[in-house]
Amino acid sequence: MRASDAERERVAETLRDAVAEGRLEMDEFEQRLDAAYRARTHGELEPLVSDLPVPGSAVAPVAGLPPATARGGSVDWSRRIGGPATSTWGFAFWGGFARKGRWTVGRAFTAFAMWGGGEIDLREADFEDREVVIRCLTIMGGIQVKVPPNVHLHVNGIGIMGGFDERTKDAGEPDPDAPRVRVTGFALMGGVGVDRKWSKAQRQRLKEAERGERLRLEKPDAGEGPEGAR
Repeated sequence: MRASDAERERVAETLRDAVAEGRLEMDEFEQRLDAAYRARTHGELEPLVSDLPVPGSAVAPVAGLPPATARGGSVDWSRRIGGPATSTWGFAFWGGFARKGRWTVGRAFTAFAMWGGGEIDLREADFEDREVVIRCLTIMGGIQVKVPPNVHLHVNGIGIMGGFDERTKDAGEPDPDAPRVRVTGFALMGGVGVDRKWSKAQRQRLKEAERGERLRLEKPDAGEGPEGAR
């Protein structure tokens, strides 16, 4: 049986819950999530959650799933906004820090990097509040912030002998229900880069959806035939 987008998203949500509960290590979660979005059939989806406590079938229809946006896919922001923060700061001195995968960013997150680097990835993250502020301070170091293109983003940092840049890789309009992310701060002889782009798994999923839509449009009408052509 061919798998639908809703069934792939149901498995992805189960995997996110599992890593949040400590049932999966982050490396295994990322491998399974990538496989889920690449899956073509139920048989490919079922092994990904067969060892996890899943209510009902692994490929049961997703109740109440909102319609997909033109570029963002199906995102139920009500499930990703709210709850206690798991991290509100990051620090790097002659080293590095990373916040990525499934985590909950605080409404105010402060990052500092000196002679080092930091990574703040919000693409799979949950949000403590509907509006969050990321404060980045770096001296002779670098901080990279990654956000999905369908959130509301505002960048207003200052760079001196350095840079505070926003880069957009994937086009798309913000989702009206998505959180607002404000990135601000100061970079001295260093840099802060804010990237608006989908994760690898999400880009693969979008490509598959677009490929399926092209095939559907190119498929000839079942009623057409040699006589219809005449």
